[in-house]
Amino acid sequence: MPPKSTGKAAKKAGKSQKDITKPAGKKRSHKRKESYAIYIYKVLKQVHPDTGVSSKAMSIMNSFVNDIFERIAAESSRLAHYKQEIHHHLQRNPNRCPSPPPRRVGQARCL
Repeated sequence: MPPKSTGKAAKKAGKSQKDITKPAGKKRSHKRKESYAIYIYKVLKQVHPDTGVSSKAMSIMNSFVNDIFERIAAESSRLAHYKQEIHHHLQRNPNRCPSPPPRRVGQARCL
């Protein structure tokens, strides 16, 4: 004869898988991670159709592409800021880089 279970243990033993369901409104949302893996894989298959790549190698390649992308973005930002400074400088000091005087219509340039 099995021992009698009392209290909470009896309630736990009585529950089935059907009773332990989560509420319908509280589902976990999975966040997608952006990756260049599919593009790297497509290029690899174009270059070497019979070659595969491990997940660790794919992770390294993905990090490489992200790093290059960040460097290009930083350089682009730097160049845009530099161009903006030069433009601002030329607007404040128009005598530094004089433009040719305006010509009248029909006036020919003599050399």
